[in-house]
Amino acid sequence: MRHWLPASTLGGGVAPTPNLTGSALGAMVHQLGDDGFACGMLQELAPVLPAASWSVYRTGNHCKPTLFMSASHGIPDTTQDCWWAYLSGPYRTDRTWGRSLDEAAPPESPTQLCHLTAREVDAEHRARVYEAHGVAERVSVVEHESDGSVFAVNFYRHQHQTPFQDRQISDFEGMAPVLLALTRKHIALAQRPGALPLPLPATTHAAQSLLSHSLPALRERLLRAHAGLTERELDVCARLLQGMTQEGIACDLGLSLPTVKTYRNRAFSRMGIHFRNELFAQVLSM
Repeated sequence: MRHWLPASTLGGGVAPTPNLTGSALGAMVHQLGDDGFACGMLQELAPVLPAASWSVYRTGNHCKPTLFMSASHGIPDTTQDCWWAYLSGPYRTDRTWGRSLDEAAPPESPTQLCHLTAREVDAEHRARVYEAHGVAERVSVVEHESDGSVFAVNFYRHQHQTPFQDRQISDFEGMAPVLLALTRKHIALAQRPGALPLPLPATTHAAQSLLSHSLPALRERLLRAHAGLTERELDVCARLLQGMTQEGIACDLGLSLPTVKTYRNRAFSRMGIHFRNELFAQVLSM
């Protein structure tokens, strides 16, 4: 695991953006505030930084954990499942930013770069987020904010891809200040009055509060939402509400992954829903 400062913070100048062509930068700027920004950013960066997915979020003890945007390129998009899995526990003890959430932000430099591989992440975080979703490597540009929270722009290599090369990571260092500025600007534009919301399910405080509920409490709420669920369907859905992936649920319950998927599909069919966010909505309505 490696943490370092952007070159532009060391010499007082602005680092160049190697290999980031004018057309690519122009396309990113043109998409600011639009629904296609997240997917477009990943595609435009592919020749320089071939990441399969990316995410932008804020976490901390004094802020509401928020996923602002995420996307995948060339693979099924599981970034939102990764986010829920991260919130199910790993984010509270995540030290990949160089400190825990309880520690004060370093006052000397609010912006930092980070590079790590999955094997450098602690066991729970690695199992729930990285291994469960085929993520192998991450590079990030991070701002440590005054309230101790972390604003992170993350790019992920997945297991089917070759490792990031030193040149690519060096190029990322040069691009990082621009990527951070573009991301911040897009969020500001997307949140301006009259703008369409960012195209992600809302991670409301009420929904996030479910992640900390005990399994018995979640089973009770599920039964109030639909009394016809079987014991195993309750087991699976309660763990989905805790942010666990289907792979994690299979391991936790000692079941095969196809069996977990069958229980999930049966439960969703009984409840008349198709997606995890609909499960949250039904339980929150009780």
